[in-house]
Amino acid sequence: MKLAHRLAAVGLTLVFAGAAVPVGAQEPPARPSPRPADVASMDAILAALYDVISGPAGEKRDWTRMRSLFIDGGRLVAVGRKPAGEVAHRMMSVEDYIKTSGPLLEEKGFFEREIARKVDAFGNIAHVFSTYEGRTKADDPKPLLRGINSIQLMNDGKRWWIVTVYWQAESADDPLPENYLK
Repeated sequence: MKLAHRLAAVGLTLVFAGAAVPVGAQEPPARPSPRPADVASMDAILAALYDVISGPAGEKRDWTRMRSLFIDGGRLVAVGRKPAGEVAHRMMSVEDYIKTSGPLLEEKGFFEREIARKVDAFGNIAHVFSTYEGRTKADDPKPLLRGINSIQLMNDGKRWWIVTVYWQAESADDPLPENYLK
């Protein structure tokens, strides 16, 4: 199995293993005000999303910034295959994601960037298929993994909000289609 696939499988295992971690009954922090430039356009909020999770090993992420991008009740959903082969999902609040994925991103380092985008929009809603590649170090010659983020956005007339980020990493069973690489 290629290293990238092994690491992606490990990452998914960690994501799905985290599903058993009980989430405390604490109230999430109040949503902070966003940086105006982060929410001024669809391009800006997507760039902010990728930027906030990316960084070298040992670097704290700006989780306050991440919280400012999502609507109340916003969700992150990972989809993938468990080691036995069944397809599963892990649904997380923004706080769940920060608690379960944040330490791993900060410990190991992770850089995710968009390599292609397809957008469908109507009125105040938009759906973005954002093809991504991830690396442990920004200058790694080859990506560790690739996949598609399905991102739902809403514009309330004042700013853009992330409603859902729903993703699946590429695998041998599910290679990225050419039409999502252009």
